[in-house]
Amino acid sequence: MTDRSVITSGGIEKIGMPDSFITVKLNGEKHRMERPIEEHTAGVKWIFEVLTAGDYAVLKSLEELDAVGHRMVHGGERFNQSVRLTDEVLKAFEECNDLAPLHNPANLKGVAAVTALLPDIPQVGVFDTAFHQTMPDYSYMYALPYELYEKYGVRRYGFHGTSHRYVSQRVCEFLGTSAEGKRIITCHIGNGASIAAVKDGKCVDTTMGLTPLEGLMMGTRSGDIDAGAVTYLMDKFGLDTKGLAALLNKQSGLLGLCGTSDFRDVLAGIANGNDRARLAKEMYTYRIRKYIGAYAAAMGGVDIILFTGGAGENQWEVRDGATKGLEYMGVQMDETRNHSCRATEAIISADNSPVTVCVIPTDEELMIALDTQALA
Repeated sequence: MTDRSVITSGGIEKIGMPDSFITVKLNGEKHRMERPIEEHTAGVKWIFEVLTAGDYAVLKSLEELDAVGHRMVHGGERFNQSVRLTDEVLKAFEECNDLAPLHNPANLKGVAAVTALLPDIPQVGVFDTAFHQTMPDYSYMYALPYELYEKYGVRRYGFHGTSHRYVSQRVCEFLGTSAEGKRIITCHIGNGASIAAVKDGKCVDTTMGLTPLEGLMMGTRSGDIDAGAVTYLMDKFGLDTKGLAALLNKQSGLLGLCGTSDFRDVLAGIANGNDRARLAKEMYTYRIRKYIGAYAAAMGGVDIILFTGGAGENQWEVRDGATKGLEYMGVQMDETRNHSCRATEAIISADNSPVTVCVIPTDEELMIALDTQALA
């Protein structure tokens, strides 16, 4: 694709709720329109209406569309790259529903909605798990009875793969270097957060596991936790699996520690003397720092560390805390560069730093568009 310019962007939120709405970004301005959207087909239809009619139209008709790309969350072991969606592919994807019961069915609804409205248009699936399928078995396996892997696919898969793929490629373009011979640690830090170790352009480890719960502490997710603590809590409070999932996925992380999942509010709490906000920040950045150290060890060193995602791109305090004390492994930060960088591609390490530290804003939509163009 020679022209990567974005004509328009946006999306629908809160489908099935009375306050659902669509946002549209056109010519640098963001617009919001509200309308009750009961289900996905109605939502896709509304998107098509906005694209072809009214104040924000960018197409004369839907016939100008060549293909539609979809973010697909959990492709299991079957999909290690993006694919054109066929009945066979969709059936295999549906078989992964047990691994992502909240996300995969919603992804399928989106595909079905486009099919209902444009039955002949090519559709492409871009899988969150695909980039991580290059992990070696000793990295992705759990130390559980092996038959659990054979029968039920219980292993580490990883997520945010489209983001990790984009930024690990883009940082090499930005620095004018090749991925070959490079050891890169990609830190996708937002409300959901994960880190990947990328060696020679391929993922060799990542923090998320069978589900997005494993790994870093996040906005509302606990991240790593002793499995014995999980069974203890189930017994202590009589929790069933749904109750436990709600506790670990929706009531923990930053929210559970200090009452907010937004890192900006955490920083405001620290400024107001809230000690639990201080604790939450220190835990949050310490765990990022710990995994950076672990992945440097796993790859025999590190050449590039990059930050992306909402907090990674915008909060210098996160980047500062995540790299504090890493001088022993060659990280020399430039405080002025780090503090002034916000949502832009930049080197934030010192000129003499053996390890280059960067901010690279992610662009998962571009990766989906490029894969869709290539496969449609």
